[in-house]
Amino acid sequence: MKKHLAGAAGLAIAAALVAMPALAKDVAPTASVMMEAGDDAPATGDASLKALTFGSWGVDLNARDTSVMPGDDFDRFANGGWFAKTEIPADQASAGVDYDVYNLTQRQLRQLVTGAPATGQVGGLYQSFIDEARVEALGAKPLMADLAAVAAIKDKTELARFMGASQGAFGMTIVGGGPYADTDDPTVNVLWLGQGGLGLPEREYYLDAQFQKERDAYRAYIVRTLGLTGTKNPDAAADAIMAFETEIAKVSWKIADRRDIGKINNPMSSAELAAYAPGLDWDAWFAGAGIAPQKRMIVNETTAVRDIAALYAKTPLETLKLWEQFHVADQAAPYLSKAFVDSRFDYNKVLSGVSELRPRWKRGLTLVDGSLGELVGETYSSRYFPASAKAKMEALVANLKLAMGDRIRANSLMAPATKQAALAKLEKMDVMVGYPDKWRDYAALKIDPTDLYGNVKRSGQFEYAYSLSDLGKPVDRKKWSMNPQEVNAYNGGLENKIVFPAGILQAPYFSESVDDAVNYGAIGAVIGHEIVHGFDDQGRKIDANGAVRDWWTPEDAAKFDAAAKAFGAQYATYEAAPGAFINPDLSENIADLAGLEVAYDAYHRSLDGKPAPVIDGLTGDQRFFLAFAQAWRDKAREDSIKQQVASEPHSPARWRIIGPVRNVDAWYTAFGVGAGAKYYLKPEERTKIW
Repeated sequence: MKKHLAGAAGLAIAAALVAMPALAKDVAPTASVMMEAGDDAPATGDASLKALTFGSWGVDLNARDTSVMPGDDFDRFANGGWFAKTEIPADQASAGVDYDVYNLTQRQLRQLVTGAPATGQVGGLYQSFIDEARVEALGAKPLMADLAAVAAIKDKTELARFMGASQGAFGMTIVGGGPYADTDDPTVNVLWLGQGGLGLPEREYYLDAQFQKERDAYRAYIVRTLGLTGTKNPDAAADAIMAFETEIAKVSWKIADRRDIGKINNPMSSAELAAYAPGLDWDAWFAGAGIAPQKRMIVNETTAVRDIAALYAKTPLETLKLWEQFHVADQAAPYLSKAFVDSRFDYNKVLSGVSELRPRWKRGLTLVDGSLGELVGETYSSRYFPASAKAKMEALVANLKLAMGDRIRANSLMAPATKQAALAKLEKMDVMVGYPDKWRDYAALKIDPTDLYGNVKRSGQFEYAYSLSDLGKPVDRKKWSMNPQEVNAYNGGLENKIVFPAGILQAPYFSESVDDAVNYGAIGAVIGHEIVHGFDDQGRKIDANGAVRDWWTPEDAAKFDAAAKAFGAQYATYEAAPGAFINPDLSENIADLAGLEVAYDAYHRSLDGKPAPVIDGLTGDQRFFLAFAQAWRDKAREDSIKQQVASEPHSPARWRIIGPVRNVDAWYTAFGVGAGAKYYLKPEERTKIW
């Protein structure tokens, strides 16, 4: 889940219950635009708009490095030739299939709207961004009214009200909230509320010695930003802001705890919350957020919310106002003059290792995607996702669900009653492919081609109002949390659904024309990943109807936890970048392994008992595992990997390949991997969860 203007920290629900494989490492694929003069616009029918199918049947044989034994490094075996000849573009954190498909999607979207009139919403929003001369001439002027509003705040009650309102505008809040299904009655939306207040990607960035470079860059960015906005003594102000956020970081919950539904499911009323965390004027905060007093809400990181509120109470008002002014300016920076844009990029490139700012047209696409995503997605889907592809994808998913059912029935960890409950959940799991059944209406959103700053603010308010309108209403399980053009997928958690946007349903992830082994190894493993999230360490605590209920017997749960712990211990040994070891407590790795196993079983189901053909000397199983490895191929910058390990629940791509396959018996057989191989595991050491 994404907050439109990133004014508040994301809810724990985003990580814990809406489980995504995080394929694209850039901002989500974008929206409709007008072509800007001088750009290398592709012509109609240009090959650059076509899918990226590898070879004649779906695997890039030239990408391999066959001098490497599969058991010594399956990533290198499958992708080493590609690694040797690939340079990461200066404006990207990594290069790989995810970026290839993402960039293809951008070209497709851009081509779709060539010549879109500036009098319309799509063309108007893009035109307001691409008119760099106007933006440059305005400088910091559009920002001044918002900064003045913060400066005029007289007490912490007024600031609490401002923070609440920042959820639909530029600014920061020490807590963030939004509607989601009730944990007891998942047919109704209640408010979920969680920790916030941090500007760096994750709490560890404030506390761990390995992130000193990033802290220094962040402080320098605060100084520059406050200098650009006319703040007196910006160095002292930056020190105060850093000190405040560091204290917040100390009491904030770690990412693994924020994904634990048992820990974040804490129902309270507004009155109970005010009594539990008295450091904030909650009436003022809720009023600013446009939220009435609540009889029931789900407070996620309880102790963090309480302790951050206490920090707020004891921090001087002037420090809090400086903190708020900085974050207003930070979030507005992409829509201001070059001085703001460049300063923000100088900080961000330290986090990611990227050395070049993305072209303005790409950043314009990102804005339109975040503001008008489904408006563009409707046209995108009709052009690039035909009914035949939707039908084939739905058949793939159906076969994966059947394979998952077989695995549940054969699972040695589960008692009969647990299996019955799991099968009931699988049966009720909704599958959504390509695009939503009903499209959003954007008619009420005013777009002015001459007012970029205003457009962004109005869009943020529009998006927040759209989200908030669900509060207290029945859950609409047909609503999507991603745009159709997004290169990603997710499991809807309490909604018990899996969603696969059209953007990811392109080669080499998925194609109507490739070998079935390739589709099952690539998109099939993604499908399996999302299905398994319904049954992983958190999904197993949510029943078929979406209610939070541990339907496993205590004995079954203990067996599951032991297997998960053993599997996590493998990942704890993987050093993704110098000093950056993978967190063993995150369930995404379980979904990667089990998703691959379910996809493998589904592939063999699709053969109907017939032997797979041998193609280019490769068996069906070999093609399946190669397609899996090539779908995850990725060459990333070291700083980007460190950021991912610290702040993201998914492992870096290399370990999403090696970590699962070395636990799959069929992989050993397919490639003749023996005991002398580097990543060999004895059969009894291979994790079997599903």
